[in-house]
Amino acid sequence: MDFKRLPFDSDAMVAGLKPWIECESPTFDPAAVDRMMDLASYDLAAAGGDIVRIPGRMGFGGSVRARFPHKDFGKPGILIAGHLDTVHPIGTLEKNPWRIEGGRCFGPGIQDMKGGNYVSIEAIRQLRLAGFETPLPITVLFTPDEEVGTPSSRELIEMEARKNKIVLVPEPARSDGGAATGRYAIARFNVKTSGWPSHAGCALKDGRSAIAAMALKVLQIEAMTGEDCTFSVGVIHAGQWVNCVSSFCDAEVLSMVKRQIDLDEGLKRMLALGRRGERCGDPSRARRHPPCLGDECRHDVCFPTRAGHCRRDWVRADACQCRSGSDGNFTGALGIPTLDCIGLRGEGLHTLSEHIVIDSLVERTQLMAGLLTRLE
Repeated sequence: MDFKRLPFDSDAMVAGLKPWIECESPTFDPAAVDRMMDLASYDLAAAGGDIVRIPGRMGFGGSVRARFPHKDFGKPGILIAGHLDTVHPIGTLEKNPWRIEGGRCFGPGIQDMKGGNYVSIEAIRQLRLAGFETPLPITVLFTPDEEVGTPSSRELIEMEARKNKIVLVPEPARSDGGAATGRYAIARFNVKTSGWPSHAGCALKDGRSAIAAMALKVLQIEAMTGEDCTFSVGVIHAGQWVNCVSSFCDAEVLSMVKRQIDLDEGLKRMLALGRRGERCGDPSRARRHPPCLGDECRHDVCFPTRAGHCRRDWVRADACQCRSGSDGNFTGALGIPTLDCIGLRGEGLHTLSEHIVIDSLVERTQLMAGLLTRLE
């Protein structure tokens, strides 16, 4: 079967994607994420999937899993893994509304990664309507907390991955349109500074500001950034009253590294930073994504297809690492063949100009359909 002959239609996909984008689903709003899971569950069921809703935990929304009928149902197959949470708070739609301009479609979360998830369902739907049975059974798993390090659903993702032969992750495409066979590692740290409170007006000199101490630490932390190990302070919480010298300050630090050796070195540098100042507690390591390297995950040989290895055939999937992380880090680190960045082309992810290129809708749906029909 030539998957390129399937009737993929950009206009129809744009129309189907609109409700997804207009359903805002920031990670820390579990009710909003669950509403998004409702939409996805309906579309998965309409495509013929057997739906299971999995309750959320740890204060996050729930997940949805769909398994599709197959002669080898229950045997290892393909897992499509995606997340439906976004970094955009409720109300972002007013600043970056759904709109089409110059061949681009805008909206919060459309590139990362609702668009890629939606076209994955469309590929499955069209294959089923055409009566084509893929070589391997298909499972789709959508989760609620990737944007904050997947604290509540990592075990679920890893367990589903272990049941399958291959994992496909429709995260945003690389800038050249190619897929990725590896991801940088991600380490998250919590940093605390302490101070001594005083009245900020009549007794300012009697206090010691935790915020001022953190400001110095931020400069030290971000100065440690190098080519293969970056440090960024993204969240700071401090103080309660403007007329009181702050006695505490908490910060969250993100580090992205290329190799395990870089990760180990970064951990040492962060811990040493805590010991250099009495007003900075030892940084505690929070969540971590292990590095997934193309060669370590054996991607050169683990994507057999009916027309040869897919990386040499019709999808660019060189053994490269994407300079960010995803849930593909977890599955790739388990040694399970993982092909990442097969979602939509676009720009501005995590910003108020996030958009997709409309021409990539058919292109990437064909890519997903091709993978599903060729991987075995």
